[in-house]
Amino acid sequence: MEKFKRYLIFLVGLFISSLGVSLVTKANLGTSPISSIPYVLSLNFSLTLGNFTIIFSLFLIALQLLILRKDFKLEHLLQIPISILFGYFIDWTMLLLSFVHPDSYLFKVIALLIGCIILGFGVYCEVLADVAMLPGESFVRAVVQTCEREFGSTKIACDVTMTVMAALLSFVFAKELNGVREGTIIAALLVGFIARLFGRWFYFVPALLFPETDASLSTTDNI
Repeated sequence: MEKFKRYLIFLVGLFISSLGVSLVTKANLGTSPISSIPYVLSLNFSLTLGNFTIIFSLFLIALQLLILRKDFKLEHLLQIPISILFGYFIDWTMLLLSFVHPDSYLFKVIALLIGCIILGFGVYCEVLADVAMLPGESFVRAVVQTCEREFGSTKIACDVTMTVMAALLSFVFAKELNGVREGTIIAALLVGFIARLFGRWFYFVPALLFPETDASLSTTDNI
């Protein structure tokens, strides 16, 4: 029963995260760092943001295989169906938010901040479930495990690298900067902070949901 609850919470968190990503993207001030490369590619090719998210996620899983080698476990393959589902969730939520077209800069910023809050809550739910990780975070974990680095600084380095690569791809394909803006930086700074805030505010939730498990560790320890 506990396993079922954990996977259900993870799926809910995955959908909420996709909703956050879509709203951040709809704000038209850039998107989150992990989605920046798929977003730039979707602006220049016929595939959707969700399609490119799936492709990019599979690429990150392949990189994990190269990095971890014999330490790459069968459970890591669970990222494949999760990535496909997340990609479809993004396309569905983009359709759900098709009415969102903020025209003024103020409304764009408001949409961006609301999107960051939603995305942060989705990340909190995923961490709370503690059953799987999206390829972006799992890739960071693979680098940390192999190179013996600290997770937080490695995550920042990966976010910066992806953002720079997305900007370069935009210049290559569009000859101008599209898809990477101030919203990308704001999302990078805010989402993790917001997820940790939810973890602190709802510190009592793990004990309520999973009384069978020792919930003495706060979910913020994993964000």
